[in-house]
Amino acid sequence: MTDTTDGAPTDDTGDDDPPTHDVSFLAALALDGEVSLGISDRDEHATDWGTDAADAVRPDAVVYPASTADAAAVVGAADERGVPVTAYAAGTGLEDGAVPAHAGISLDLTRMDEVHEVRPDDLQVDVGPGAVGADVDEAVARHGLFFPPLPSSGDISTVGGMVATDASGMGTVKYGEVADWVLELEVVFADGSVATVGSKAAKTSAGYNLQELIVGSEGTLAVVTRATLELAGRPAQIEGGRAVFPTLDDATAAVSDAVTAGVDVAKIELIDAETAMLANDYSDAALPERPMVFVEFHANHGVDEEVAFCRSVFEAHDVERFETAGGERMAELWRAREDITYAAEAYDPDREMGHPGDVTVPIGSYPEMIRAVKDVAAEYDLFVPCFGHAGDGNLHYFVLRDPDDPDELARAEAAYGELVERAIELGGTATGEHGIGAGKRNYLEPEHGAAAVDAMRAIKRALDPNGTLNPGKVLPEE
Repeated sequence: MTDTTDGAPTDDTGDDDPPTHDVSFLAALALDGEVSLGISDRDEHATDWGTDAADAVRPDAVVYPASTADAAAVVGAADERGVPVTAYAAGTGLEDGAVPAHAGISLDLTRMDEVHEVRPDDLQVDVGPGAVGADVDEAVARHGLFFPPLPSSGDISTVGGMVATDASGMGTVKYGEVADWVLELEVVFADGSVATVGSKAAKTSAGYNLQELIVGSEGTLAVVTRATLELAGRPAQIEGGRAVFPTLDDATAAVSDAVTAGVDVAKIELIDAETAMLANDYSDAALPERPMVFVEFHANHGVDEEVAFCRSVFEAHDVERFETAGGERMAELWRAREDITYAAEAYDPDREMGHPGDVTVPIGSYPEMIRAVKDVAAEYDLFVPCFGHAGDGNLHYFVLRDPDDPDELARAEAAYGELVERAIELGGTATGEHGIGAGKRNYLEPEHGAAAVDAMRAIKRALDPNGTLNPGKVLPEE
């Protein structure tokens, strides 16, 4: 990587690596950040976590802006020359959203990682797009505050990525998703112009809601360079634990009834018996290999009453064991849920996790969606553990598959698609929190209809007429 305060990046790509686009104009930009044409940096930005090796795309350059002015200069100059720009940060996405599908420039925003200002009296914080979620929470914790919709990957993912995908996490059932906590955004549009959208006020009806439009647009409409986030006070009482059920139907019905009955639960997560088996194998947890529901309650007073309410609902569904606690014991009770990804990766060295499912359905249809997973697994003779943020109807699943078995790979892909289609049929969505990226574009029209997708295309053309920003994502090919 080369310091470009003098505007001259070093090209060490070699003659055998011709660029897709001419990015020599970057040398003439007076940037405070850095530009790299090095193969190692470009390779690092050719994938995200969800990218198969065959789908990697090496950008022609990586730019690390140090400021909004840097980002605006790069985007505007690239737009004039027809060079694509794909925003990048932690690279923890699962739908190829940060992969530069048409090469060009990977705009790495991780240097813009400041927590600019905490305003505890306003319950607000201003942060850069490269700020990691855990760092934001740490910065506001000294004021007795927290960022409620922080996703499960908040320790490693950035605010920019969360805004781009409208991320959510385990607390969505109580606190909502990231969009519900974004007040104002500073953004760079495709022509390099800078705008502030939204408002620091608690509400506004002034004009079109551009801030809501940018959230979830995955870098296809604008590049976020600053976010004002709303905060909440940390609850005085936190208690949580797990419940064991005899069958998956019992567990899913208990979750659905708890939510519809109005149990004030902050987190309510489900794992099936297969996932419990993976957890046991990974950490010798000695868990019963049966479906489990994990719960957490947040309150300033009366948490015991809410736990008792939840217990009564669960008992109506033959719960076998229900234990809650606070502090370290609560963390121990939750460990199996926290370790799922690591447990799946370690389970069988000859198998790998397939494309992760991320469907969400209305809460009343959650039991039916779970049954669909098991029916499809049996139909295709596959091992498909499932788990998820059950309280908001979000379900994750994956196939542990043999990468050297073409037939099993084909069956896994067919099963994945069938389950996404089933979720849409139930009035749900192809993606609850991972985004569309490149991986789910073909499901956008079945979910929303042709007229809605045409409207999305019109918005894209209006804000990015040259197709500069993250081309090849979200919208299906025409």
